[in-house]
Amino acid sequence: MSREEMDQLGWDSCDIIIISGDAYVDHPSFGMAVIGRSWEKQGFRVGIIAQPDWSSKEDFMRLGKPNLFYAVSAGNMDSMINRYTADRKLRHDDAYTPNNEGGKRPDRAVLVYTQRCKEAFSDVPVLIGGIEASLRRIAHYDYWSDKVRRSVLFDSKADLLVYGNAERAIAEIAHRASRGEAMKDMLDIRGTAAIISELPGDWNAKDSTRVDKPGRVDPIPNPYHYADEENSDGSSCSTKSQAANDEVEEQVLHILPSPGSKQEFILLPSYEKVRNDPVLYAHTSRVLHLETNPANARTLVQKHGERYLWVSPPAIPLTTEEMDEVFDLPFQRIPHPAYGSARIPAYDMIKFSVNIMRGCFGGCSFCSITEHEGRWIQSRSEDSVIREIEKIRDMTPGFTGTISDLGGPTANMYHLNCKSEVIHAHCRRLSCVYPTICKNLKTDHSATTQLYRRARSLPGVKRIMIASGLRYDLAVEDPEYVKELVTHHVGGYLKIAPEHSEDGPLSKMMKPGMGTYDKFKEMFDRFSREAGKEQYLIPYFIAAHPGTTDEDMMNLALWLKSNGFRADQVQAFYPSPMASATAMYHSERDPLHRVNYKTSKVVIPKGERQRRLHKAFLRYHDPDNWPMLREALERMGKAHLIGYGKKHLVPPTQPANHPSAKKYGSKLHPKGSQGGKPAAKAKPNLPSSGTRKKGPRKGTILTQHTGLPPRQSGNGSKPKRKRR
Repeated sequence: MSREEMDQLGWDSCDIIIISGDAYVDHPSFGMAVIGRSWEKQGFRVGIIAQPDWSSKEDFMRLGKPNLFYAVSAGNMDSMINRYTADRKLRHDDAYTPNNEGGKRPDRAVLVYTQRCKEAFSDVPVLIGGIEASLRRIAHYDYWSDKVRRSVLFDSKADLLVYGNAERAIAEIAHRASRGEAMKDMLDIRGTAAIISELPGDWNAKDSTRVDKPGRVDPIPNPYHYADEENSDGSSCSTKSQAANDEVEEQVLHILPSPGSKQEFILLPSYEKVRNDPVLYAHTSRVLHLETNPANARTLVQKHGERYLWVSPPAIPLTTEEMDEVFDLPFQRIPHPAYGSARIPAYDMIKFSVNIMRGCFGGCSFCSITEHEGRWIQSRSEDSVIREIEKIRDMTPGFTGTISDLGGPTANMYHLNCKSEVIHAHCRRLSCVYPTICKNLKTDHSATTQLYRRARSLPGVKRIMIASGLRYDLAVEDPEYVKELVTHHVGGYLKIAPEHSEDGPLSKMMKPGMGTYDKFKEMFDRFSREAGKEQYLIPYFIAAHPGTTDEDMMNLALWLKSNGFRADQVQAFYPSPMASATAMYHSERDPLHRVNYKTSKVVIPKGERQRRLHKAFLRYHDPDNWPMLREALERMGKAHLIGYGKKHLVPPTQPANHPSAKKYGSKLHPKGSQGGKPAAKAKPNLPSSGTRKKGPRKGTILTQHTGLPPRQSGNGSKPKRKRR
């Protein structure tokens, strides 16, 4: 990180210099550390300039001129999501910065950092990557400017983009650059994007520039598919008899590592067209998501002006042995000593946790994990995970015996994949678990159960907690796993994410219905009782998601109240780049299915007032929201829900001591006098999922999407009514 450190190592220069928007933490949960250690293992000298002063080029020159190239990343988060709330308000903190200090990275950090690198040394190539570049690799809707922007490659003027986790790609790029090859000529590396001047004449183009002429974006039908099996996107998920599977298994394994073997690309609608035509934008999003399986994805090409964006297929996923090699790199597991005693909140949150896998086949439309890490689950070996736990125990300062999490993008997809590599190689499903769990998916959690048992038996380890979000529709397929989890690895509360109670929004989220939640809750409660523990579920919900009406939110609020939930904080839908739900938000079309100009529009809660209303429904118990909710209920013809009874959603009056009492009055609302007399005190919070039928119970204020533990409030006994 400094010239002094270079002198200690005997370096006169660096081969590669990483520019990052995060503080440098040498830990496998931080992208710059993984990439830097990976290049180091390949024999390259790597410098890191973390959170540079972007006001001039000077800070970008502190380590001198790199021999090969700069590698630019905004950090572990998109810089705009890091700096702004879902309401586009500026955040004043940054968990990836020492002492949680805000303002240490610029808006659109990849663009700014690349520009400063070019100013520092104009002849040095720039490679861009990380989550921000990855999710902006094609023309994309930008929520903060409310318009479609060009690929980040064109705006940044970088030489090459790498997307995904990229260990394979970055090794090949560095070695080819060291041999003198220009980055603009590295078009055959999987998981990269580049700019080209003309299309190759020896490739076969599939024209998908118009919705009425989409070209073939689905695979050739497989003769072994089940005739009655169809995916949520209309394509088939093939399966084969064991005999046929045995015959072609070896051939498929041979094909997988051969990038570009078909010499075929899909020509997407140009940037200029998707910028001006929301339907074409939705169509482009759909084609992109259908081309994410590394086994059958094709190169995507999108014209920008007079040049073309060339996006190669995703990288071949790492094997278990290769994943182990990545996590066995010599990480120091602490922030760089230059930060002294300063606290870095993001590090504090994960320093006692272990990442056991990558990827997610859930396909939630609002989430971008799949677009970055892929749908294939890449799992570490059990031995590798155990070695990391032992390193935490022996190396990490402050360890008291509790591992805070064994997880990843989800807690329970460890070693879950398709039953057949042949089937997986032909599949284009957007989700393996929606609308139902695919019959070809392994749902046996025994590998995870065995890992939990071995981890908690280690000397010096007192507890193993599970803090990653649980995919409960998968968990109910393996009751033994649920019992193991509930009995040993829940610290009183377990967070799960039904996201909504109504089928309309859930169908646009690609999430299961509440029947699956009820089934999991019954198992959770039963196993908690058997273990003699009082434990609660913490469900997460999203407000203002595409496809959500005001009535949907009202019904969700009624469900929350009837189940005794009170949300402390809530999350509104955040249109992150490249997510399918973001395409819905912008285009008002559903890219989860084929789109055309006659396709019905999707209901989109867009305006600030409507988004505030949807959040208010989630916090129906907050007096600040009652005036807005009363007005909305009257407008919706639901004034009968205004009153003091158990079946009413909000009371007709403001509390006498509430600041709004003067404005709205504390007299009975003329349309909401049902339900009898007002109570003198608000009811305390009820538990999220109690196990006792009688007697006082503790309550929970749910914390939504913050990762913070829920607060306790009172003993839960009912207050006495005052007599008048």
